[in-house]
This record gives sequence, structure tokens and C-alpha cells, in this order.
Amino acid sequence: MSEIYKNIFKRAKELENETANFLMDMIRVPSFSCKEKEVILVIKKEMEKVGFDEVKIDGLGNVIGRIGNGKKIIAFDAHIDTVYPGDMTLWDFDPFTPKIEDGKVWGRGSVDQEGGMASMVYAGKIIKELELNKEYTILFTGTVMEEDCDGLCWQYLINEEKIKPELVVITEPTNMNIYRGHRGRMEILISVKGLSCHGSAPERGDNAIYKISKIALEIEKLNERLISDDFLGKGTVCVTQEFFSSPSQCAVPDAASIQLDRRLTFGETKESAIAEVQDACGLAGYPDAKVEVLKYEEKAYTGLIYPTEKYYPTWKLSEDSIYLKQAEQTYKEIFDKNPLIDKWTFSTNGIAIAGMNNIPCLGLGPGNEIYAHAPNEACPVEHLSGAAAFYAGLVAKLNENNK
Repeated sequence: MSEIYKNIFKRAKELENETANFLMDMIRVPSFSCKEKEVILVIKKEMEKVGFDEVKIDGLGNVIGRIGNGKKIIAFDAHIDTVYPGDMTLWDFDPFTPKIEDGKVWGRGSVDQEGGMASMVYAGKIIKELELNKEYTILFTGTVMEEDCDGLCWQYLINEEKIKPELVVITEPTNMNIYRGHRGRMEILISVKGLSCHGSAPERGDNAIYKISKIALEIEKLNERLISDDFLGKGTVCVTQEFFSSPSQCAVPDAASIQLDRRLTFGETKESAIAEVQDACGLAGYPDAKVEVLKYEEKAYTGLIYPTEKYYPTWKLSEDSIYLKQAEQTYKEIFDKNPLIDKWTFSTNGIAIAGMNNIPCLGLGPGNEIYAHAPNEACPVEHLSGAAAFYAGLVAKLNENNK
């Protein structure tokens, strides 16, 4: 480990308690999708406290911290909304009363993914203190509404704020490994019509639930025919919800629909996925079934509605990417070992950054993704300082290679 990376790692360890305390400050403020205003203000205050050059909040409600004024832009991203705690009886403690115990910060959002936000901000402090950045404008984005609609925040940043970095580091949990992609996804609705009649004489009607049930069985079979990718794995599809309408509880339903979760591997597109679903409807005997991609049109905490289609493209960073090579070199310098290069199981803001806009992305984040959305969520404290050291080290590495 060269001297600069030793100093980075040492400083990150020295700031470990402050990083953990900042994480706990965020956990104390529930920040569900579309309700993130208060936690955004907590983050803004912390960015200002540690010495960011500029901190602002955009029209959708994302907080953007800036360090440096270089012509080139790199960004670090953490979504700061969380899911709800769910069944409180599954928690051993109040999920919004964080604690440090057994070397971990416990609480909702500690892993998914306010831990990444805490590490990012303190990486910014290290970058400033050790004067690691000369070449770049570095943006640190605390993004909103990701749990509801991954990538919407970055669609706004790219299209409305005109931010287009040469690299984005996603700080979603990776168990401190380096990730370079994940499958995409779609939310699809299939709808059929029937004819209602009294339930005492069902032969007079046309039962929409029977129709949609046959289609659902064909969707199950479709799952077996989907393609696979050597790195990202197999595409999948499943029925997640069923809906119907009927004049009464003793009437034949006159309409029914099912919602699909479609995970897209590399090589699959929106068009190919829709065509496969339409084919499944035909095999079920209902080629005229309506197939549509759902829309997201919820209101941000700022009051803005920024609608988008619920199609989230697949992405992966090439194994030959210079950014991946630099990330691997940084990892070796900071941790004195080779990284595991892998992928996320779930979806991230990378679908908009890389999937829609072809901006290179890679990820490293504190915590293990298996604890995302789970009760008793907890992030190792040493991950927080380790991630901060990696982020600061990567900035140093990128500056070295751009001299």
C-alpha cells in the first residue's frame, strides 16, 4: 500500500465514529419514497458541515453536493429513501431508534441504503482534507423515490439538471465487493374482458377470471423459455398481482388483469419482452388480451410529478472498462487484496445512468444486500469506513491517471 492510500485508510478509520453517527442521524428520520424532505435536510446539513464546496436541492428533491471545479465530472450516488419496516413484530427493536451493537449500526436504511450515503459524505471530507482532487468536479447525489421507481431520480438529473458524468459510482450494498451490473426489469399489466351475469347461471356470461387464469399458466411456462447471460444470469417473469371487476359477489366477473414482474437479462428488450407476453396470451387462447407497460406518476415531496414508463433497462460494465481496472487497482491499494467482481440481484439507479444513457457505472457499498428490505437490518461499522476509504481512494486514482 503506497503512502497516499495508507493515509486515506487511516483517516477513514479515524472518522469511523462520525460516519456511523451520521448514519444514525439519518435512520432516526423516516424517509419513505415521496416523503424524504426531512432526511434530505439532514444530509444537506452534514455536507455543509464537512466542507463541501456547494450543496443544493433540485426540483425533484435530490440533494447534490459538489467538490471541485474540474472540466470532467464523476458522481457518487446513494438513494436515501427506504422501504417501510413492515411487520413490527419481526423487529427486535424500534427500526427508527438506531444503535451500535456487535460492531454494526442497526436500523431501517442502514444497509439499503443510507450507509452508502454516510460513507460518501465522509469520503468527501477525506478528499477535501487530503487534497486528493485536482482534475474533476465530483458530485455526491442523495437521490429520492428510488424504492418506488428506480432511476427516476437520475432521469431527472440527466434530463433536467443536465448532469452527465463520465463515471457514476453506485453505493448500494455490495458486501464491500465491486459490482458491475444487474438485470433490468419491467412492470407489465395483462387485461381481458368478460361478460357478467348472475352467478346462479354462469353459462350466460363469460368469466374474465377463467381467461386471465389460463394466461397466468402460460406466463408460468414462459419463464422456462427465457434466455440467459453468462454474467447476469437468466431472465425471469412471474405473476405478482391479480385484479378483477364484477357487479357483485354473486356475479360472473366482467374484467380481470394480472401484473407481471419481468426481470430482463442482457440481450432482452422491452419490445422482445412484450412480444413474448403477447405470444403467451395467444397460446392461452386470448390473442386480443391487452398488454401494457405500467406508468409511474407519483408526486415527489417537492410537489413535482415526473412521469416515466416502468421499463428499467439492463446494464453491465465491460470487463475491459478502464474504470473497472482503476477500481480494482484502488481496491488492492486500500485493502491489500483482490476484489470480488460481481453483480446485484436487485435493481438500482444504474438502469437510468447506464441502461438508458450509457454512462459507465460500477458499484461498491457497505452492508450485504441480503439485509435489504429485511427486519433487523444492520450494517457493519467497518464497512462504513472501508467504503469511505475506497471512494476517496478511487478519486485519488482517477486524478493520478488524468495528470
